[in-house]
Amino acid sequence: MAVRPAGSGACGGGKFGLRLTPAHSPVYAISNTMTEFGNKVRIRKRANETRKKLKSKSQTKPTGAYRLHRERQRRRILDAAGRLFDERGIDRATAAEIASASGVRASTLYEYFANKDDIVWAILREMLEEGAEQAKTSVEGAKNGLARIAALLEHLADVLAKHPEKVRFMAQFDAMYARDWPAERLLTLERQIYDRSLNILRTMIRDGIADGSLRSDLDPDVTLHAVINAVLAAQRRLASLGTKVELEYGQPIDRLFRETIRILVFGLRAAEPSPGAKTDLPAKARKSTTRKRSL
Repeated sequence: MAVRPAGSGACGGGKFGLRLTPAHSPVYAISNTMTEFGNKVRIRKRANETRKKLKSKSQTKPTGAYRLHRERQRRRILDAAGRLFDERGIDRATAAEIASASGVRASTLYEYFANKDDIVWAILREMLEEGAEQAKTSVEGAKNGLARIAALLEHLADVLAKHPEKVRFMAQFDAMYARDWPAERLLTLERQIYDRSLNILRTMIRDGIADGSLRSDLDPDVTLHAVINAVLAAQRRLASLGTKVELEYGQPIDRLFRETIRILVFGLRAAEPSPGAKTDLPAKARKSTTRKRSL
């Protein structure tokens, strides 16, 4: 409380010659409290009105032009991220750099993706979906199980030759997935995309065993994953090394990878009977002989 000499100020004197300044008078304090309360009520009211407007806007069906705009914005972000990831590495590129490279504000980027991880997984989904469709197309018209598998592996060779940046992305993703992300996240995505495709590949192996183009001692499930991992490991390593492959091994990437495929396909192929060999063994005897060779 401010103290003034008796007779000074504008609020009159007290019994002890003390005077209250206007700012500390009871009436002023009550008035000030009411004003602050009124301001808070008005602020809350405006905030509620703003929230209602935003909610109404979000529930409004977007126009075709607006949807196209958002699709273009999202595409720009993903394309810019893909280039940065290939040039600098997924680990080193930041969300701010992606926003700058795509020509959008950082706040705009976060309207589409929660963080950089979400951008990585969005690119992965697109690549897996595109790859699954192309793989199905690549095996059309092949005459037997072995021919279909060979066509599928040749398709992977074409991807390495024409789009090495996509293969490099997958190699980077593998390293980050092993370190940073749970298996269930990838398994869920693969189930959404690959369930039918993997069944088709299993069917190729079963059909190849049945039509005699593949070895009879193959287990479709084990062979499926063994072949996929062997081929993808070679493909991604060669893509990651790039020009150093030829410097180190004296062979171009494409030739080395296609030779890898040739050897794998040769290992899957059913043995051709040698000239003069008896081929009229009973089925049971042939199975027994095969089983002994595989031990």
